[in-house]
Amino acid sequence: EKQVKKKSVEVIIPVNGNCDMCKKRIEKAAFSIKGVKKAEWHVDCQDIHVTIDQRKTSAEEVSKAIAKAGHDTDKIKADDKVYEELHHCCRYERMK
Repeated sequence: EKQVKKKSVEVIIPVNGNCDMCKKRIEKAAFSIKGVKKAEWHVDCQDIHVTIDQRKTSAEEVSKAIAKAGHDTDKIKADDKVYEELHHCCRYERMK
């Protein structure tokens, strides 16, 4: 049976970050992906709630974009070099 790709689905992706600058960076990275309709990162939960059009993108694509911006997600780690370039107050505690 073929899985139907939904137009709108909410996914929650664990993402490390510290502050409002992180929030802007993380959400901007999520929105850079075509098919992302809503993206809201929560500092207290260390996760981003993303509404995506599954016909256009996936949670993995969003994770990749966020990691590329310097923030670790549960599945994809940011490049060390990019992490080091973050503003000092944005250098969150990295998951081991």
